[in-house]
Amino acid sequence: MRTPLAVPRVMSHRSTDAGEVASERVPAGGRKATRAAGWRRGWVIGISLATASAVVGIGGSAAALPQPSVTQVKAKLAELNTKSAKLGQQYDQVLQQLSAANQRLKVLNKETARYRKTFDAMRLEIGRLAAVAYEQGGASSPVALLTSESPQQVLDQSSILTELSIANSSQIDQYRAASRQLLNAQQAATRARAGIVQLKHSLAKRIAVLNKLKQQQETLLAQLTPTQQQGVGPGGGGGTGGGPPAPAGSQAGKAVSYVYAQLGCPYVYGATGPCSQGFDCSGLTSSAWAYAGVSIPRVSYDQMGSLPAVPLHTSSGAFTAKYLEPGDILGFAGNSHVGMYVGGGYLIDAPVPGANVEKVALSGWYLSNLDGAVRP
Repeated sequence: MRTPLAVPRVMSHRSTDAGEVASERVPAGGRKATRAAGWRRGWVIGISLATASAVVGIGGSAAALPQPSVTQVKAKLAELNTKSAKLGQQYDQVLQQLSAANQRLKVLNKETARYRKTFDAMRLEIGRLAAVAYEQGGASSPVALLTSESPQQVLDQSSILTELSIANSSQIDQYRAASRQLLNAQQAATRARAGIVQLKHSLAKRIAVLNKLKQQQETLLAQLTPTQQQGVGPGGGGGTGGGPPAPAGSQAGKAVSYVYAQLGCPYVYGATGPCSQGFDCSGLTSSAWAYAGVSIPRVSYDQMGSLPAVPLHTSSGAFTAKYLEPGDILGFAGNSHVGMYVGGGYLIDAPVPGANVEKVALSGWYLSNLDGAVRP
């Protein structure tokens, strides 16, 4: 093959004046360098194309990875449902702790106000005594130290109190006691406030995780048909018919009537009603029995662990629902989820976030994850 003759290259560019074109001839000595640069460009282009082909090949291979089967999706959903239920009950427990801490703080604030009133009255009296003793030469320390608004500072001046207590021991003892009471109440209130802040942080972290789990569940559910979604977790019954079979005048009848009245109310983490604010599973059962005049624990674990158990098996060990009565509370998935039995093989349940309170059959997920039953 003949080598083509080198042809002088002309490089053109637009001048800055009125689009005028200028020509530039490549020097003869630069032809070899130009040819070498061309070879280099060829190699770079070749390598780039090869790399791009490899990337495309990898991408195509990733896209071709097998999708999870329906069984795998259901198993993952079941795992997420259980995790979400357990975390939801932990959220309820922290809410209870926060409520108790707020109540405790209210009591401490009232105590602090009461002790402050006593302390201030005693402070004025001790200030009068100290002033008289100081003027008469019976005390050598400044009166201001004894009349401080800080109970800690007063207690720190024990030597001054000792000087005064020779003549006024009863009043000084009362002043010391008032100072200690006020100081203890102030410190306890400070600890309670710090605990409330920590509990609020704990709630925020748990709700963030719960919301993340909810998104994962929704993503997985979208991969299943409505029929395939049945039985992968709580809910899915959608039933609203039927009336309470329990005697209307009994406490169980009132509890059952209450849950029937909440059908269609939204599921909300940590909620105990009314309907506009929603319910979670144990919030529904505890509110129902509270409506009936019976106080039961708020959290599912405590409900199932503290109330009298109802047998679910015959003497031979076979499962039976014949001992269940309307109003009984059923525990599922390690007692992380509860619902109320309403008779006829059905229960009413606040199932999962995004769903509403509904009547469902004691079958499918509910039957396979049933742990026990209790009767308030």
